[in-house]
Amino acid sequence: MKIRVYYEDTDAGGIVYHTNYIKFCERARSEAFFSRRMIPSQSDTSGFVVRSIKADFLATSKLGDMLSVTSRIISLKSSSLVLLQEVWREETKVFSMEVVLVYVNAGRPSRIPESFKLLFASL
Repeated sequence: MKIRVYYEDTDAGGIVYHTNYIKFCERARSEAFFSRRMIPSQSDTSGFVVRSIKADFLATSKLGDMLSVTSRIISLKSSSLVLLQEVWREETKVFSMEVVLVYVNAGRPSRIPESFKLLFASL
């Protein structure tokens, strides 16, 4: 997924504020569903929650840069998965994170629906 860096994404020095990389990755995960005409939940009480994030900030990006977010599944279990998401500026990797997502229903871990498993397997 491509993301242009806007003024709202930067700090006073015009550099992307660190938490926005996590937001960019969240947008890419959501877009994976939306681009297939899906929503990342099956009801008002179900959906994915973030259990943990391991993030590495490797370089900076600035106002006007065009970034690319890539996502790759590392592991998939019955109710959770681990994704590797990276943010690139051309050939430079600027951010990398491993995120553990758990599928919950009514606040409790639940089996990931098969259609969602297929979506993640296609990443």
